Amino acid sequence: MFKKIIKQAGPGLAIHSEKPSMRILLASSLLMLPLANAAAEDTITVTAENRESVTSPLKGVVAKESAAGTKTGTPLRKTPQSISVVTREQMDDQAFESVADALSYTSGVVTNYRGNSNRNDEVISRGFRYAPKLLDGLHSGLSSSSGGAGQIDPWLLERVEMVHGPAGVLYGQVSPGGLLMMTSKRPTAESIHEVKLSTGNHHLGEAAFDFGGKLNDDNTLFYRLNGIASTKNETVKHNKQQRWAIAPAITWLPNADTSFTLLTSYQNDPKAGSRNFLPMAGTLKETSVGYLPYDFNINDQSYYGNKREQASIGYELDHNFNEALSFQQNLRYTHRDEDYKYMVYTTSSSVNDHTINRRPQQETAMTNEFGVDNHLKGVFDTGEVSHTVLGGLDYRWSRVASTLSRHTSDKYQLDWANPTSVEVNNADIALTTSSVKQLHQVGLYLQDQLEWDNWNLVLSGRNDWSQTRTINRISGSDVTQNDSKLTGRAGLLYAFDNGLSPYISYSTSFEPNLSTGAPGTDPFKPTTGEQTEVGLKFQPVGSDTVMTVSWFDINQKNITSYNSTTGYNEQIGKVNSQGVETEIHAQPIPEVKLIAAYTYTDAVTKETYTASQLGHTPASIPRHAASAWGSYSFLNGPLSGFTVGAGVRYVGDAPADLTGTDEVPHYTLYDAMVKYELGNAVSSLEGTTVQLNVQNLTDERYVASCSNTEACFYGTDRTVVASVNYRW
Repeated sequence: MFKKIIKQAGPGLAIHSEKPSMRILLASSLLMLPLANAAAEDTITVTAENRESVTSPLKGVVAKESAAGTKTGTPLRKTPQSISVVTREQMDDQAFESVADALSYTSGVVTNYRGNSNRNDEVISRGFRYAPKLLDGLHSGLSSSSGGAGQIDPWLLERVEMVHGPAGVLYGQVSPGGLLMMTSKRPTAESIHEVKLSTGNHHLGEAAFDFGGKLNDDNTLFYRLNGIASTKNETVKHNKQQRWAIAPAITWLPNADTSFTLLTSYQNDPKAGSRNFLPMAGTLKETSVGYLPYDFNINDQSYYGNKREQASIGYELDHNFNEALSFQQNLRYTHRDEDYKYMVYTTSSSVNDHTINRRPQQETAMTNEFGVDNHLKGVFDTGEVSHTVLGGLDYRWSRVASTLSRHTSDKYQLDWANPTSVEVNNADIALTTSSVKQLHQVGLYLQDQLEWDNWNLVLSGRNDWSQTRTINRISGSDVTQNDSKLTGRAGLLYAFDNGLSPYISYSTSFEPNLSTGAPGTDPFKPTTGEQTEVGLKFQPVGSDTVMTVSWFDINQKNITSYNSTTGYNEQIGKVNSQGVETEIHAQPIPEVKLIAAYTYTDAVTKETYTASQLGHTPASIPRHAASAWGSYSFLNGPLSGFTVGAGVRYVGDAPADLTGTDEVPHYTLYDAMVKYELGNAVSSLEGTTVQLNVQNLTDERYVASCSNTEACFYGTDRTVVASVNYRW
């Protein structure tokens, strides 16, 4: 039991304990240190051992450790899988306003394919839609086949990570392209006091705060409280986004072996932003009257209202039984209410090439989610081989009650070259669907990380049992589907002393397939993914540089395809995606930060009943993409306190449909940043920083993507954000 703190200096804590000769694992998010070693005389000294925390504030843009790929804090150079980490400092430097956009300088992902029409954080990874989202190790939102619901404000997060490729062996139902891992800000032993005010174009107004530190003199209670409120107009006329969010957290250290962190959050989006489609005729292709205005609103303001509210409460419990055995439990419950009312574009009209069909519709969804993950970790040696064994059981439950009401005729046509407002008759709106979907999933997993000399071997296995029940509240039908699937992973890496780490891995994933076939046929098998990955990591000894080059080959099988001959879905679809990713994060000297990425993706439809799609790349998947970001901070001289940064993002040509008929041309975007620490000029302003960010500096007007002739999206226009940040 903690009795008193002897001292706190530098990166370490010296703690007096009644238990001599003990190794403890304190909450890494609290103390920013993963390991505590006992000295001989009743004193426990926590030392950094050149290891960083995977949950605590990290200085710079170079992360060297991650738990996203193994559920244990593991050096990236010893993890046989490609993992990209966006740190809090990178998010602050680049000032992107969503979690998806925070991955804009990450390899292997398509983040902004819907441009300004992105109500959710949807990310395409390694050629597959959509990467599921996880928060603090537990699923957040719907399954990846649905894109995942909602957004979490990036201000509430410490880091965002992209785990490339299948990761079902640890997390259950996931896309074969990868998963998006978010880590909440946690309580820290270091006092945090920060206030930030921002403004910009599109009538942006934003205020944010972040506070943290200890709550008692015994150093057993610590807190974190951060929140944000914002309002802004969208590029699309008459549309607005408004949000306020708050996330209180408390960590309790009842004794030397136990930590308990309570994590809560509440986010309210009374104006949740737009989500719509645009026709290919007028965006990608010119019409007889030219192109659709870049800020054109398909919707009619007489029938509009999008709002979303979500709240969650959960905790992380860590307990060490002894030097070799520890236990962790993660738990969270989330409630989300969504209500969207708008005019949605459906098809182009035959009247002329600038008249479109629209329908008024209203969607509601009430979601309740519960997740819990329990695992034991054992650390031991067998001869010269070191083992970190993880055995766990997790459970996931979700219930989504949704409705869709709409009008289906061509009554609400719109000539976008000569738009006129219409009054929607509520009598035209009829309930179309009303359903309840409920998921139960239990997963049992086992993993061994073996290390011998410079060899690192990861072996993982998991079995999932899932039950999905769908209730149609209109017809009264009640369908239950049960699935069971074994997934696995094997990865081998050799960490040379010079920092080079070649590796090879094989991993699998699965997702239940809820489509239905002809009457009387068996339920569809789960859609599966399997990947082979070969890569090379490089982390020069003593440097702040992490580089990864990887080649991947992914097959997704048992995809549902529509057979136009029989008129029913059949399970014959297969997609293969191969490619190369390379990414570097570096700080070669304290003044310089560098981030660069390149992606080559060759995704091809291999099997389908739609013959015209065979051999073609799925829509919205560019073959080439590249990005680079760099910043320079003046630490001395007359410009001391200034930081300047610039970035470039290139997205190559991408298919505009499933048959290769049309193509979205490539585009290049430029970003810039400048900030100044005012304390360098006026000592009384110590801790105050002013910053200016401009994204899409040249205000490039471009088509972000098309999925077919009726689903195109303009990209996001120039965004300017000026902020004042005060830390004390």
